[in-house]
Amino acid sequence: MDLKKEGFILSSSPHIKAPISTRKIMFLVIITLIPTIVISILYFGSSVLILYITAIISCMITEALIKLIRKQKVTSIFDGSAIVTAILLVMTLPPSIGWQKVALGSFIAIAVAKELFGGLGQNIFNPALVGRAFLAAAYPVSMTTFSKPNTVFPFLADSLSKATPLAAAKFDKVFTDIPSLFFGQVGGCIGETSSLTLILGGLILLIIGVINWRLVFSYLGTVILLTTIFWLKDPQNFASPIFHLFSGGLIIGAFYMATDMVTSPVTNIGNFIFGIGAGLLVVLIRIFGGYPEGVMYSILFMNACTPLINRFTKTKAFGT
Repeated sequence: MDLKKEGFILSSSPHIKAPISTRKIMFLVIITLIPTIVISILYFGSSVLILYITAIISCMITEALIKLIRKQKVTSIFDGSAIVTAILLVMTLPPSIGWQKVALGSFIAIAVAKELFGGLGQNIFNPALVGRAFLAAAYPVSMTTFSKPNTVFPFLADSLSKATPLAAAKFDKVFTDIPSLFFGQVGGCIGETSSLTLILGGLILLIIGVINWRLVFSYLGTVILLTTIFWLKDPQNFASPIFHLFSGGLIIGAFYMATDMVTSPVTNIGNFIFGIGAGLLVVLIRIFGGYPEGVMYSILFMNACTPLINRFTKTKAFGT
């Protein structure tokens, strides 16, 4: 029997295709990040725009060169993944960092964390966080030097220090007011300061189903639950759960980095496990560690655990 004449089409898996492509997903993520990009430029000046441009160009050129070396199609650089990596990398960096270091971090993010593993869909770790981790190890002083933000919202208290709210709370027991944290008029990394714009963008991604709500809620919920326990026990020495929620990189990490479809679990139960584990690590590092922030390390550690989580939470094959 001629299958083609009978109307059958033989092809390899997958046989079910989603109506949304990788390209569309990436550009949806970029669109939701635009408000945070704008507010970060308002807070820290036009030099931040140069950092975004530098990272985007560096990421795309790096990916194109590696594709050429591997004799693969260069058109993959237009799927938006390199641009998302570039934007997220810049958002995790201090505004005073030089463009040369941003270019180097972009190269590491694409060449080492992405292409070395085989390209998009094969990488184990979040590329933007790997780039940041490299810069944190190579340039510790530059990565911990923060700038005082410009006054964008006059009704908020002026930032009295260039230190991040987490550092001030951990080492000086000075707790930044919640409105300043929510609107982002505080010292910190370029994109992690404005919780308002990040939450708005993240909620859009949740509503349209781009990211898994289970991971987001278990991640944030674990941090809120554990920090509430410490806060109720000793509110003079431990910050409130709302403070922990809106400070540092927790919001951007939960909505935009931990939910990376390549480096997060594929099952719903796995997403819960990932979120709880990452939340636990954040609290342990913030409260007991020598470093005031733990979002980057929590996500990278759970990225490493993702293959194991997938293995033990995989669903049964149909018919078994």
